[in-house]
Amino acid sequence: MTLFKQLTIIFLSVTIISCGSNGAHKKSDFSIETNATKGNISNHKTLNLSVKNKKDHVIDSITYSLNGKPIAESYSLKDEKLGKHTLEATVYFNNEKQTTASAITILNSDLPKVYTYKIINEYPHDITSYTQGLEFYNDTLYESTGQYKASKLRKVDYKTGGVLKNINLSDEYFGEGLTILNDKIYQLTWQKGTGFVYDVDTFEKISSFKYGNSKEGWGLCHVDNTIYKSDGTENIWLLNPDTLSEEEHIQVYTNRGKIVGINEMEWIEGNIYANRYQKDGVAIINPKNGAVIAVVDFTPLKNLVTQHKDLDVLNGIAYNPKTKTIFVTGKHWDKLFEIEIVKD
Repeated sequence: MTLFKQLTIIFLSVTIISCGSNGAHKKSDFSIETNATKGNISNHKTLNLSVKNKKDHVIDSITYSLNGKPIAESYSLKDEKLGKHTLEATVYFNNEKQTTASAITILNSDLPKVYTYKIINEYPHDITSYTQGLEFYNDTLYESTGQYKASKLRKVDYKTGGVLKNINLSDEYFGEGLTILNDKIYQLTWQKGTGFVYDVDTFEKISSFKYGNSKEGWGLCHVDNTIYKSDGTENIWLLNPDTLSEEEHIQVYTNRGKIVGINEMEWIEGNIYANRYQKDGVAIINPKNGAVIAVVDFTPLKNLVTQHKDLDVLNGIAYNPKTKTIFVTGKHWDKLFEIEIVKD
């Protein structure tokens, strides 16, 4: 099987982007022209800009911007985030000025690598848990589960599967991802636009927070004092740890297009490892620009758990700093797998 077929079958059914260069201001006398192909350009290239002068005005000067940031007419994209961006050109002529806009999509220059894995251990996992979030804290596993009237927040002995602490969410909430920062548990709910903050030791609810531009809650992870939030699209939002407001975001892209359905996430050795909803695989994402640098196919794991009518997809990934290993499970799986990623 070719690498391209592997990626397509395993994980990376992408949405191919085709963004034309039609200006947003249709009545403008000018339009932006670029070296992007059908609006797409790789981040290893230099973006070359010019303006089509539809009425042959005598132009005094032109300024360009990318997402509001001034750029030159020849501009390297190597440090830019991937995804959809807005170009603007402001043209000065005859003591007048007109601004015209165009969309481009920046793609990653490299094809994602395909990694494999090795199973180190298998542990019991509650088969009734519709796993949404998974994270280690002080060598103890914390889990958030979903489904209306069945959503929970749990502290688990990962070696035995025993539940050390449990609270149930109100019936109106569908639990989603979690992360633990500064002795606080942050838990998302799905479509209510609300997340909760708990004391990590007592599970006492401290506060709640509302989402911003991300309409749904899917996955959470963090590094240092930055929290990352997925919403089921290609977007991953960076949250302020104090206000939990969405300050900026990255878009998850490959060399061919965007990857949607970003779900449960974990920060591992400088990258974001993310489940993709309804896919039994994990994408390894560069948090600086959103590039998918590698994928791991975990499809065989599903055959190693008890087969039953409620068995669902892989979901749940956690890194244990003590063992320096990764743990994965799925929705209604009766096993938790400790694995090692093989990159050769």
